[in-house]
Amino acid sequence: MTVPRQPTSPDESFRPPEGRRHMILRRWLTAIIIVLLVGIPAGYLVISAEQSRDSGRDKAAESSARGLRDSWPSQMKRRIFEVPIPPKSSKVAYFETSNWKTSRLYVQFRTTSEGLDLFLEEVGTSRSELMYGQVAIGAKDARTVGWEFTSEKIWAGTSHPGTRPRPSQDITVDMTDSTRPRVYVVSRTTP
Repeated sequence: MTVPRQPTSPDESFRPPEGRRHMILRRWLTAIIIVLLVGIPAGYLVISAEQSRDSGRDKAAESSARGLRDSWPSQMKRRIFEVPIPPKSSKVAYFETSNWKTSRLYVQFRTTSEGLDLFLEEVGTSRSELMYGQVAIGAKDARTVGWEFTSEKIWAGTSHPGTRPRPSQDITVDMTDSTRPRVYVVSRTTP
């Protein structure tokens, strides 16, 4: 008994052999897709690792500093310690200390008379609270960053206590040149 020949099913359609040109194109396309799928994430990881390493180096340099750094504290530090340095201030420098009990941010800057009023207002005090002839920053804090409050200058100071968790600030202003006062701040916060 012979079985009659059956027609090919639609699933078994005839495929001609792949041409050389088509095979090379397919292999190149596959290689490009693999490179993109592996290369882009690998490149991202390398860039991310380098940025993370640089950030760690910056933080290590900052934490090993032994005095005032001639630059503006980061916006985050200014926000945490509530030290709103007025725009167009000059000779800005800062230093931060931290331990398990208290964190302190030491900041100094030169500003204008209007800038001083703006700073004091944003801290929560005013010029009328400044006591002339008084240095509000303690000797230990002054020694930490090398500040010297000598008698040749006209000093005015105030302390602004903060209720937890808000920081408290000791503010001393060199009013010798009242149009360009120099402000010294020690802001402390306890976790």
